[in-house]
Amino acid sequence: MSALVNNVFCVGRNYRLHAAELGNAVPEEPLIFLKPSHAVVPLDGSRLAMPKGRGTVHFEGEIVIQASRDYTPGMTVDELVEVMALGFDFTLRDVQSVIKEKGHPWTAAKGFKNSAPLTAYITFPGNDQLSQTDFTVLKNGKEKQRGNAGDMIFSLQHIIDYIGHHYGLGNGDLIFTGTPAGVGPVDRGDVLELFWGKECLGRCQIE
Repeated sequence: MSALVNNVFCVGRNYRLHAAELGNAVPEEPLIFLKPSHAVVPLDGSRLAMPKGRGTVHFEGEIVIQASRDYTPGMTVDELVEVMALGFDFTLRDVQSVIKEKGHPWTAAKGFKNSAPLTAYITFPGNDQLSQTDFTVLKNGKEKQRGNAGDMIFSLQHIIDYIGHHYGLGNGDLIFTGTPAGVGPVDRGDVLELFWGKECLGRCQIE
C-alpha cells in the first residue's frame, strides 16, 4: 500500500441502474473525471463537513482500488493492485445539474473538500474473486445501496487499460470505480456506513 495519493480518477455511470436512476445514457466508453487529492480524507468514524448553502449533497458508495506500482501496457489488475478500499464520491447534485446543462467541467460538483472519504485499506482479493462479495451503503442503519463488481459496465481491467493508455496510471493513484443504484441525499446528523460483505470498513457522521 502506498501512503501517497497522487491522482484520483473516478468512473462515472459504470452501473446501468445508476445511470438510469439519474436519467443518463449508458456510456460507450469509460467516463473518467478527476478529484483533487485533497478531497481524500479518512472515513474513520469522525464527523465529516459537507458544503453549506450549495444545494443537495448525494452519497455514492464505491469500490476504490489503488495502483501499487506504475502501469505498463499489458499489465493485469492483479499485477497492478495490492489493496482496495471503499469510499464515497460525494456530489453536489444541484450544482452538477446546472454545470452539465452548460457543458462545464464537473469539478465544482465533485471536487470539493471531503468529497472523497476513504475507508481503511484491505487486501485486494484478486480480480476473479472480487465479485464474490457485495458492498453496501447504510444510512442511519438502513441499507441504501448494494453493489457488486460483477455488475460494472466496464471491468476493472478495461478501466485500468483505458486510464493507463489515455492519462497514465502510476504508483499511489486511486480509482473510484463507479456507484450502483440507490444514491441519495445526506443531511446533517446522518450516519453513513460502508460494508464489505458483513464487515464495516468505515463510517462517518455528516455535519
